[in-house]
Amino acid sequence: MSPGREKYDGTFFGRDNGFTEWGDSFGSKSQARQSITPKRPAKDPRFLESESDFPEENEKDRYLITYSDLITLLLGLFIILYAISNIDSKKYEQVLSAFGKTFGSQKQVLNINTASSNNSIVPAPKLIDRISELIQEHSFGDYVKLEENERGITIHIMDQILFNSGSARLEPKSYEVLSKLAELIRGLPNDLRIEGHTDNVPIKSSEFPSNWHLSVARALSTSYFLMDKEKLPQDKLSVVGYSEYKPIASNESPEERSKNRRVDIIIIKE
Repeated sequence: MSPGREKYDGTFFGRDNGFTEWGDSFGSKSQARQSITPKRPAKDPRFLESESDFPEENEKDRYLITYSDLITLLLGLFIILYAISNIDSKKYEQVLSAFGKTFGSQKQVLNINTASSNNSIVPAPKLIDRISELIQEHSFGDYVKLEENERGITIHIMDQILFNSGSARLEPKSYEVLSKLAELIRGLPNDLRIEGHTDNVPIKSSEFPSNWHLSVARALSTSYFLMDKEKLPQDKLSVVGYSEYKPIASNESPEERSKNRRVDIIIIKE
């Protein structure tokens, strides 16, 4: 080996700058590739705590929030039911007014105890009593009958006070009956149905080819009188003809057939 040549003994020398140096066979030193080991970045202090680090405590009791909301709603419901359990007009108005303020409703509150002339609801028993008093007071009992059923209150008016035989023109003697009845039902919010009925004796004339035509024409004449003369609201009235097919008595005698020739005014239940 030549003098002055530095011998490489195979030893690696560590450096603080992260590089590794070694000697070559000619006595010079070569710089090796820089070997960098990535370091794990420090955690941001803002994210040191996470849900996984600190799981929520008492998670099993979260149902209590929903349960307490339910109990509050049920309490409010029972208070409302208790408040309206007894039909008291003042309580009724207060409850509806409270709902109106809460939900923004501006509808008028109806007083269930006021008269029909004030455009409010009249209970069926009270209305029946008033019609019955009217029938007795004016001696309408022979040709005006009253009935209550699932459809509502029905006022049967026999044709002997309304029409001549085979005619659909109202007789003047019927005006008083219809006018007095109109006074009681004019302010009701209920719909009114005018129905025409005949007996089973066939009719065939130039004006009415069948009992169907006659029953409809009589119902129309009655409804027009109530709308035109008595100013009942037209959107509340409807007209139906049933011919002979809705009898309230048998057709075996003239007396029974006369009961079937009628016009019915039905105050329909809401």
